[in-house]
Amino acid sequence: MQWQLIESDAALHGALEAMAGSPAVAVDTEFMRRNTFFPQVALVQLCFGDEALLVDPLAISDTAPLADLLGNPAITKVLHSASEDLEVFQRWLGVLPEPLFDTQRAAALLNVGFGLGYSALVKLVCDVDLPKGETRSDWLQRPLTDSQCEYAAQDVAWLLPVWQHLHERCLEQGKEDWVLADGRDTLAVYRAPGMDYLKRIKTAWKLDRRQLGALLAVCEWREQTARSRDKPRGWIIDDAACLQLAQTRPGTPDELKARVELPASALRRDGDAILQVLAAQREVAEADLPRRLPGPLNAGQRQRLKRLKAQVGDIARRLGAAPEALLQSRDYELLLRESRGEPVEQPPHWQGWRREIVLEPLRASLQGGGS
Repeated sequence: MQWQLIESDAALHGALEAMAGSPAVAVDTEFMRRNTFFPQVALVQLCFGDEALLVDPLAISDTAPLADLLGNPAITKVLHSASEDLEVFQRWLGVLPEPLFDTQRAAALLNVGFGLGYSALVKLVCDVDLPKGETRSDWLQRPLTDSQCEYAAQDVAWLLPVWQHLHERCLEQGKEDWVLADGRDTLAVYRAPGMDYLKRIKTAWKLDRRQLGALLAVCEWREQTARSRDKPRGWIIDDAACLQLAQTRPGTPDELKARVELPASALRRDGDAILQVLAAQREVAEADLPRRLPGPLNAGQRQRLKRLKAQVGDIARRLGAAPEALLQSRDYELLLRESRGEPVEQPPHWQGWRREIVLEPLRASLQGGGS
């Protein structure tokens, strides 16, 4: 495996300048996040052809060439299961790779497999077994070892032949635009994230409106605190404590200590701030409180959901795609609630190619009372 370690601004600029006319670049990152909120970027791997470029972010000061590359609309950025890499680039460079071709998404839309890991996809397409020895390596250590560099290079070098294979099949089946559209939808979510804190709290549907407002306020405070301290959310307070705070809404330090299971360190450090959040929430007018969350589906609704999934299975077979690539699990419940006239915020992926091919047939079926 050929690779070049890039440890200076001049080397980075020269390497990227030489590859300026390439149609695509494979991209990967190595990062660490053991006790921080944000990922700590440790290595960026690029591959335009036969040689992997291993960019050391701890050794360069001018990141503009990387940002320009990621934003260049003429070069397709190829990543596998891109979500964590996107977080790295958004935090570190303030840009996201576009246009984005996610090989995991492409494999699912081609019905090669849903949720395939990178090693499994490389084995399937290239019949190559990738090494796993550096999976838990300390990527922030310096100098990097040859073993680490070899591992990192293979993580990106085989991505190009995988992309070439999937790209050709997508063109044959008319799905290239689908993959790129899904890439745009993914980036749209990252650019305008919805802070859906309640996904983490599974029993939030049991709360009344006042309790739900308190839960949202506490979760928002925790999010901002975790970000400002660059510490994991659970290091501030855990999900169970957030729920207890919403249910009991203590108003004094003694009530907080008695009603909520918080470590003594959290009580000392953040007790006053938590009580202030809850006090402010008590002043919110009833009309401004959030709507109660819908409860779990009843037996009849679960049967309709099963029929919807079966219908998507039929559509997927006709399209030659994995059903999970057409709709996410949450989409089915949203469609059911939409059909009942409940307000539903449509995800970005409900637009574009899915709307006509998948969603409209399901909506018609729901309106007609059929499967």
